Amino acid sequence: MPSFSRRVWPALVLLLFPSTVAAEEASFLDGWNDVWLFRFFVNILGYATIIVPGYILISYFKRSNYIERGSGLCYPVVKTCVYGSEDKTGLLDDASVTSRNEADSGSSVKQAFRLIFCAAGLQASYLTWGVLQERVMTRSYGATTPEEEGERFKDSQFLVFMNRILALTVAGIWCILFKQPRHGAPMYKYSFASLSNILSSWCQYEALKYISFPTQVLAKASKVIPVMLMGKIVSRKSYEYWEYFTAVLISVGVSMFLLTSTTNKHPSTVTTFSGVVILVGYIVFDSFTSNWQDNLFKYKMSSVQMMFGVNLFSCLFTVGSLLEQGAFFDSLAFMTRHSEFAFHAVLLSVCSACGQLFIFYTINQFGAAVFTIIMTLRQAIAILLSCFLYGHAVSPIGGFGIAVVFLALFLRVYARSRMKSSRPSGLPQKV
Repeated sequence: MPSFSRRVWPALVLLLFPSTVAAEEASFLDGWNDVWLFRFFVNILGYATIIVPGYILISYFKRSNYIERGSGLCYPVVKTCVYGSEDKTGLLDDASVTSRNEADSGSSVKQAFRLIFCAAGLQASYLTWGVLQERVMTRSYGATTPEEEGERFKDSQFLVFMNRILALTVAGIWCILFKQPRHGAPMYKYSFASLSNILSSWCQYEALKYISFPTQVLAKASKVIPVMLMGKIVSRKSYEYWEYFTAVLISVGVSMFLLTSTTNKHPSTVTTFSGVVILVGYIVFDSFTSNWQDNLFKYKMSSVQMMFGVNLFSCLFTVGSLLEQGAFFDSLAFMTRHSEFAFHAVLLSVCSACGQLFIFYTINQFGAAVFTIIMTLRQAIAILLSCFLYGHAVSPIGGFGIAVVFLALFLRVYARSRMKSSRPSGLPQKV
């Protein structure tokens, strides 16, 4: 009898009070959606619904030797996506080397104006992007009075999709307007860098729910430490004394800032364990992205072609996952309810896409060292701007720690440039 009642009562409750059960299920799901780890795995499952069938198809085409026996309308598409032209060249294509030589041979006045243009473009794009990123993830929309809480936007994946769809459009237009090298890489190889890039961007947005923006910037600046540790353990790389010295300086500076950070009434100024874990995920995924892209550059391609290929798969993965979760139309509804958010999201995507183009152009014209100096300055200004606009409290010791971190970064750039200039031209450069 008790077992019978246990089976019957839930059925009666479901029949008599369906709306109550639905409300309880909705509140249960809403509670889980507030857990970042749950959202992370749901996103991964969404990507898997695209990756697994793609993997099966690619394995089938390679196993069946389709490239030798294939024909018809699908053959060019399959060849491009699965095989490519397999034409590998050096890491730098001829176009970038030619552009760099042309820049070096130009007048000093033109070079100065070009450098000012690059620096201003990078600063404007990424400073605006940083301010908007913090605004979107840490503040509410729709509050008409200070007493109202308003509504917060919570879906980081939709912001990643917005960034990628606009970057894809910009890269596609650029490839149409300007001549590009003949593409040789199999298209599916972009998916690896795309997946890690999506996850690193998601972690970057999501971390702002748990930690302050200055903490996030410093964590990005200290990315060199885990990279050196992994290089030492996995690849048995050796490093110069100044690399160890600057890594220690960065560690000391970050520790000084984190240990003396004061909390505020706003959640974004509180460093939590979840925020630290998410930042570690960002560093891991971002490190994989850059290494995989370096490997892809062995095929003959331009940076804009790389941008197009990675963002193409990023759009495919994110829109698929958003539609499966039902979050895509929820996010669009949020945009229609809050026009200010719609403006911020679009401007955020414009700054991200323009920033990528400025990165490619600056490295192409002036090299990685000049680009690193500009971006390091941008990080320092971004911290100051965030503290000024959003009221993050930084103690004197924390401010000194920030100064130590950026001093170490400038020392790394200076020491590396001195080593390159003193090395004989016939010797290979150390990676």
